[in-house]
Amino acid sequence: MSRDKTSRRSYLKTLGAAGASLAGASGVGAPRAKAAPQAGAAKAAELPLPDHDRRIQWWREARFGMFVHWGLYSQLGRQEWVMSLEDIPVAKYEPLAKTFHPRPNAAREWARLARQAGMKYIVMTTKHHEGFCLFDSKLTDYCATKQGPGRDLVREFVDAARAEGLHVGFYYSLMDWHHPDGMKAKDDAAARGRFVEYIHGQIRELLTNYGKIDILWYDVAVPLDAEGWQSQKMNDMVLELQPDIIVNNRNWLAGDFKTPEQNIEATKGDWESCMTLNDSWGYTAADDNWKTPERIVRNLVECGQGGGNYLLNIGPKADGSIPEPSVRILTAVGKWMAKNNAAIYGTSASKVRFSNIAGFTWKGNTLYTHIHFWPGSTATVGGITTPPKSAKFLASGKEVHFTHDGTQLTFTDLPMKAPDDPVTVIAAEFDAEPVQNSLAVRVIDTIMEIERRIHPQPANG
Repeated sequence: MSRDKTSRRSYLKTLGAAGASLAGASGVGAPRAKAAPQAGAAKAAELPLPDHDRRIQWWREARFGMFVHWGLYSQLGRQEWVMSLEDIPVAKYEPLAKTFHPRPNAAREWARLARQAGMKYIVMTTKHHEGFCLFDSKLTDYCATKQGPGRDLVREFVDAARAEGLHVGFYYSLMDWHHPDGMKAKDDAAARGRFVEYIHGQIRELLTNYGKIDILWYDVAVPLDAEGWQSQKMNDMVLELQPDIIVNNRNWLAGDFKTPEQNIEATKGDWESCMTLNDSWGYTAADDNWKTPERIVRNLVECGQGGGNYLLNIGPKADGSIPEPSVRILTAVGKWMAKNNAAIYGTSASKVRFSNIAGFTWKGNTLYTHIHFWPGSTATVGGITTPPKSAKFLASGKEVHFTHDGTQLTFTDLPMKAPDDPVTVIAAEFDAEPVQNSLAVRVIDTIMEIERRIHPQPANG
């Protein structure tokens, strides 16, 4: 399969064209496909959840989280969609549940690494599309407590996350390849009734048995639409059980936040870009296309610049151990975050957006300029109409000299080599948030406006 997952994307688009409702994206679930929702569902999808701003405030402050994809597929080491892509029958795939024997409390390593990397929350796949439940479910024997592990792996995850001071998130796939009614539910009313009751029942278990849960991350609403899933009833139940939780938008309702995948797509409202460290969500032995620490920091800054979060995935091996490249990369990111996290946590979307060498975040009265292409002795930001009061290197606190000429803010007398790795941050204090008005801004905004006219987006797109 190609690295851009073309085959999977084509497969899911085919499902969408056939009328299946897709609410996920590649790897995590399936590529997001715009299907025509029923009138009632479309209206409901635009409605915000109650008490949204209070519930999501901590998440807006956090900005950075860890995603964990782990399941029976981790034993095969050929990505999380291996059952579907290789067309493995349930009868041949199901025995993997007996041979799944992860070492005790492997989640402690995940949580420790997440904290050291500067992440503030962690989301784990409690059940992926393969249908195997890592939690103790009374509704199926296809779960960790009754199969090879012989214990509740979600309980171990929750305890580990809390021990490291992380907010706890549960990923749960609505699509289920193992359940006998899973792919029949669209056209068979009796199967639909049984399957939806099962899904709602498992969500109730997850949000009842593990104390306070901070995030519910739905994925891939196949093969039903919001009405078929009873998504409004689902969300009502979730908030009744967990009044402080936030939920994403992948059960066909707007939820609390949008979920662009494998790309950074700043949108109105709250959003979170989820990405892999290499090209795979689940453990894939042959996938060596790892992102560099610099790439990850730049992605994190770009998310913050657009007012969004960054959810970065690891795919543990079958025994729960983290692949060495993941540890090495996230450890490097953590060293950068230890010195520069003030430029990430609690930041809001920046009105300064464009540079050929840097990204920007904003907090209080401070503009953080994240220089990823070090220019040498001077660095200029164009279009800044007001001068800052002061500037310093964030990591060291050392003063940075600057000049302001017209709309050019230039940091001067810089060292020829970047003082920080992989990105150097300059913190500049202003009386009020600066607005960028440069030729680049005017040109790019004009292009974007023309694009919007030609390709208008749906109201909740």
